[in-house]
Amino acid sequence: MTRKERLTATLKGQPVDRPAVSFYELDGYNQDETNPDPFNIFNHPSWQPLLDLIRKKTDQIVLCNIPFVHPPSDLDRRTRTTCWYDEKGSRHEETEIQLESCVLHSHTRRDMDIDTVWVLEHLIKDQTELEAWLTLPEEDPGIPDCRMALEAERALGDNGIVMIEIGDAVCALASLLGMENFMIFAMTEQELFERALDRLQRELTAKTRRIADHLPGRLWRIYGPEYACAPYLPPALYLKYVTEYDKVLVDIIHSTNGFARLHQHGRQKDILPYTLKTGCDGIDPIEPIPHGDISLLDVRKDYGKDLVLFGNLEIRDIEQLSPEEFEPLVEKAIEEGTFGEGKGFVLMPSACPLGRVLPENTFNNYKKIIEVIERL
Repeated sequence: MTRKERLTATLKGQPVDRPAVSFYELDGYNQDETNPDPFNIFNHPSWQPLLDLIRKKTDQIVLCNIPFVHPPSDLDRRTRTTCWYDEKGSRHEETEIQLESCVLHSHTRRDMDIDTVWVLEHLIKDQTELEAWLTLPEEDPGIPDCRMALEAERALGDNGIVMIEIGDAVCALASLLGMENFMIFAMTEQELFERALDRLQRELTAKTRRIADHLPGRLWRIYGPEYACAPYLPPALYLKYVTEYDKVLVDIIHSTNGFARLHQHGRQKDILPYTLKTGCDGIDPIEPIPHGDISLLDVRKDYGKDLVLFGNLEIRDIEQLSPEEFEPLVEKAIEEGTFGEGKGFVLMPSACPLGRVLPENTFNNYKKIIEVIERL
């Protein structure tokens, strides 16, 4: 089978020659080692062997975030973003949104050698600011620009597939509020919390529909449900804030023959029945105990007939264990992920390294994943 055929069959629950293997967000397409940008960690020579391995050996699942094009909006006119660099070379972005009653302000920092953005100040600080944000007029999201996804498909050929990614309403609200206010409002200000979710959901629904119409039949990743998992919120609120909202997105994806994969870290055992109610086709990353609270084998036994499983190699093990210690964990994941009858399984880590210099041991463990799956 070609790598594209293997992934397509996996999503459809059809037989494959071997389990597919993906290195999560390291897809070999979005990492450009030729880009000299000082904030591009992948131009360090230590990454080259891993990027070569990904392109030659993995079943590539290329992440695509679809931008939208629209005329200048009222929100655009109210928003001002400034960028500056500190003495260490870190890039800071500060955003201000001018409302009738207040000014919302956020602040992020990106360090040269760490591939992540730190949120130093969230946009909405309290209930008054959330109420003010809700007064902003709702506007048409515009037209999806699908060129990046189509170009990625052309470049991949038979080596893989694209995966459209969107954050759900819970993810968007958590990003606006920060975790402390997110949890407090979710528990104690539920009417206000749901009004905010509803507003975000209306825009997400419109965007999902337009992308699905332009790019039917693709794999999607919906990220964000983990914000409503334990220990942050109880299962009943996951049902209320994730299941009821994400099911709408999944139904739209299904209406154009797409496949929906829900991304959620952490403790899954008590919320998996509610995850299933979204109608999603797959879940990731099903972290091994003690990072999660249910084994891949139990997920396969209880939910494998309904869900394609992506997982469940822990990034900490890839970074910290020797290849000799790591190898049996790879073998265990393959054995549990393919146990008995069920839909497909994709061997995949739970996250990616974030540092500029990729340690040799980390690369050797990625290489070990390929060695084991080819051997078994």
